[in-house]
Amino acid sequence: MSPHRFIATKQHRRFVEFADAVRRQRTIGICYGQAGTGKTLSARHYAHWPVAETLLEDWGPRDDSDFQVYAALAHKRTVFYTPEVATTPKRIREDLAHLSDRVAICIEQHLINSGEVARPTSRLNKYLDMIIIDESERLNPTALEMMRDRFDRTNIALILIGMPGMERKFSRFPQLYSRVGFAHEYRPLAEEELVFVLERRWRALGQDLNTEDFTDAQAIAAIARITRGNFRLVDRLFTQMQRIMKINELTTITDDVVEAARSTLVIGIT
Repeated sequence: MSPHRFIATKQHRRFVEFADAVRRQRTIGICYGQAGTGKTLSARHYAHWPVAETLLEDWGPRDDSDFQVYAALAHKRTVFYTPEVATTPKRIREDLAHLSDRVAICIEQHLINSGEVARPTSRLNKYLDMIIIDESERLNPTALEMMRDRFDRTNIALILIGMPGMERKFSRFPQLYSRVGFAHEYRPLAEEELVFVLERRWRALGQDLNTEDFTDAQAIAAIARITRGNFRLVDRLFTQMQRIMKINELTTITDDVVEAARSTLVIGIT
């Protein structure tokens, strides 16, 4: 994950609208897009996973600071899960049950603390609204059928995230595909979004971006050409740019700095 602070781009806002619709309608949603466009970052941010992940993984004695995590998880009531490569359906079922129970316990604790619920219940599933599965191409046909069956039994909304083409793959499973209510394409950053992101990257390096300045305009054009609006490539490029500027004691971002940073990266087809 990028060390930079999360940036709410237009693509992220569109994802939030999509995810809210899936959660509200209690349906299945498919989100697809090229690698590095920000799908995973948006999904994790939506589920408040950066805030909650450590607590959910290191399950142990409670602390007063955990109340903030409970409140965050209660906001969207969403589980975020990434299956491992070649994971069996049994392992996926166990992982989801384990993770869902922990998230539901946190939500229930928030509701008890706020007075919305009087006492704990054994029906923890009722606190969950949605499950988001990243890298969903890793799900084999049996796992997909298991997720469809889980959706039918629990009425918990489901979002499957993956690369372009996954929607065609899932269309070969009519029982699953017939339940898909929304499909969303997560696109690379448009020109105005890229400038919005770059303004914050410039600021992180202690500079101000001026689109009217010829040097800055050249640098922006070089970055746009190299990254094609790919969020992950922007991060990787700026990491190298920062290193090059430090080594060479430079204080200005130029297209030469951008090109030098580009030469250190292995950039595939996006």
